[in-house]
Amino acid sequence: MRTEEVIPIFWACDNAFVKYTIVSLKSVIANASKEYRYKAYILHTDIEPKIQDRIKTMCEAHFQIDFVDVKTYLDTVSDHLPIRDYYSKTTYYRMFIAEMFPEYDKAVYIDSDTIVLWDMAELYHKDLKDCYVGAAHEQVMVQTPVYGDYTEQVLGINRNQYFNAGLLLINCKAFRENHILDQFVALLDEYTFVVTQDEDYLNLLCKDKVLWLEQQWNMEVFGEIPYSEDTFKVLHYIMVSKPWHYEDCRFGEYFWKYAKETFVYEEIRQVLENYTDEERRKDSLCCERLMQTALYEIHKENNYLKLKQNGTHKSKDRLMIMDKIAKLEREGRFDEDVEEDPPTKELLPENIDYLRKKIRSKIKSKFAYAIARKYVNGLISDRKLIIKEIKGIEHYAGLTSGAIITCNHFNAMDSFAMQLAYEASGQKHRNFYRIIREGNYTSFPGFYGILMRNCNTFPLSSNKETMKKFMTSVDQVLQDGHFMLIYPEQSMWWNYKKPKPLKKGGFTFAVRNNVPVLPCFITMEDSDVVDDDGFFVQEYTIHVAPPIYPEEGKSKAENIRNMMEQNFQIWKDIYEKTYGIPLQYAEQVI
Repeated sequence: MRTEEVIPIFWACDNAFVKYTIVSLKSVIANASKEYRYKAYILHTDIEPKIQDRIKTMCEAHFQIDFVDVKTYLDTVSDHLPIRDYYSKTTYYRMFIAEMFPEYDKAVYIDSDTIVLWDMAELYHKDLKDCYVGAAHEQVMVQTPVYGDYTEQVLGINRNQYFNAGLLLINCKAFRENHILDQFVALLDEYTFVVTQDEDYLNLLCKDKVLWLEQQWNMEVFGEIPYSEDTFKVLHYIMVSKPWHYEDCRFGEYFWKYAKETFVYEEIRQVLENYTDEERRKDSLCCERLMQTALYEIHKENNYLKLKQNGTHKSKDRLMIMDKIAKLEREGRFDEDVEEDPPTKELLPENIDYLRKKIRSKIKSKFAYAIARKYVNGLISDRKLIIKEIKGIEHYAGLTSGAIITCNHFNAMDSFAMQLAYEASGQKHRNFYRIIREGNYTSFPGFYGILMRNCNTFPLSSNKETMKKFMTSVDQVLQDGHFMLIYPEQSMWWNYKKPKPLKKGGFTFAVRNNVPVLPCFITMEDSDVVDDDGFFVQEYTIHVAPPIYPEEGKSKAENIRNMMEQNFQIWKDIYEKTYGIPLQYAEQVI
């Protein structure tokens, strides 16, 4: 055995997919030369310890297996990774190999839906020179016109120069020296690719730095295959070509040959036997939807290539705000604003008519609402404010009293969105008020200042007497059956999708006046419109949840705590269901 080097081979998977990784791993071990030492790394976040232990029994004298929990690494570099939602996707883990394993100058990465028929040492010993990766051409792009058009018209990459990332020889040294991970994070922030996702990012980052491998090193089970089976080195069951879903899958016999030699064989056979015609129909629809997504990206007004050609760049100020948000999240400082408010001028009691009892206040309010309506209509027409959907609007109609309306706070536009939701509810016989900060009322200049001072706003104050007037007025609003919008997170973080910890103020008002809290949570997704800062305008979905009522027999403190906890849980559930990921905050690096 040659002991001077270790050949590192990486997989990435989760607990649900690890059974297929086991088969791929078995095929690698079976074809590995005993002249070399190999070390297999399985990157994951949730593989059960008992499964890890069973897999480790597959080790041989020349072949070691190790499991690496990627979450630990992600937490230590969270200052580099502000967009943490992406890192629940195992396909992105290959981006971290070079930084996580500085002891390696190069490494092999392989997808779990593969069967290896050759010694991976031969691949590992190829000379990468200054190339970032060794990879084979992506046959989907070469053989399917729509996807070929996608690579050329969205990515700006020739369809014959696009690689499949399911098998890579990674130049780890070059990745580190050229800061590929940092470039990846920047590119994530710049554009969201929705067709082949991580593969698109890798192709852009490695463009013109690819050592092209013989196609036999990544024989995708797709389309025309003009190679003899006896030359195959790696079989790759891409897209819906899975032997464990289709009995007649091409070249499936290679998969089952190695599956039979593993302890997961019976489990995988059960997957095949239980896979229904309805699931196969969904596979077909999935392929159709993916093609439609590619067509949409091609014709989108502001796809990646068009943005590049138009010289659209993201605002440095906005990027700095995003960095500050990431820092505050890590430090747990959720109640601090990211952007500077106008300087606060003390609001005195004689300078505020909370309930608009004066004729002058009523006239100003009527005028402010008229110009606000015209302004909001313009925003909607220009697609600068996009309300995709309002869910649960019926929960407004069920209210028989005044109510505290809660909402997450991420943009000045969210106030307009909540106004529109209120109007859509048909509850216009009840007024809709909103609590704002003191400085926004006393010091905000220009057009927005007019709106801040006159559109049924309830400013807080640093003056004790004014705050007494404020609290009495809030009580009056709720007792008269009207609605009060409050942002219980206290801070505004631009386009921040996660719910933040809540403050108790709004819940205190609800309990004191024995009125419900109506929890609203706004989720976001990129539109095809780019704003003046170079970011995509967000499409808002407003989720109106069932109201939360104070419970009889409980103390004021208990009700405040319980209602606040229920509100946060509702927001958390909406977040996790909509985005398909668990709510996790960045942890502070010590």
